[in-house]
Amino acid sequence: WHFFPSPGNGYIEGKELENFFQELESARKGAGVDSKKDNLGDKMKEFMHKYDKNADGKIEMAELAQILPTEENFLLCFRQHVGSSSEFMEAWRRYDTDRSGYIEANELKGFLSDLLKKANRPYDEPKLQEYTQTILRMFDMNGDGKLGLSEMSR
Repeated sequence: WHFFPSPGNGYIEGKELENFFQELESARKGAGVDSKKDNLGDKMKEFMHKYDKNADGKIEMAELAQILPTEENFLLCFRQHVGSSSEFMEAWRRYDTDRSGYIEANELKGFLSDLLKKANRPYDEPKLQEYTQTILRMFDMNGDGKLGLSEMSR
């Protein structure tokens, strides 16, 4: 997801969607999944018909998550449980336990643990550590090992 949408817009459309679909097809072929001989345009139309639930011609993260395994779309739990900016700020204050203005790795780990419990998703310590590092890689834009408010709000 991080590689295809324009920075900050939260969806894939146009050339980004075409590039995404080419990568998806390449991954399927690499995994030995037999692909029909249809052309790319036909496959994209079929894909959009199936997954573009609001028919806006764009694939949003929530729509894309429909095709990903649960393990890959665990971040959607956050969106489901924090719907408004005031709920987001409440969650931010709860997990920024040292009041530094940042969510450090240990605080992020606590957040993810609670989130996974609330969503009733099983996990173990190595998986929680992997999720924590994944989130940091995805959203820590300045590479300081912690998430600032603007990074986390993305």
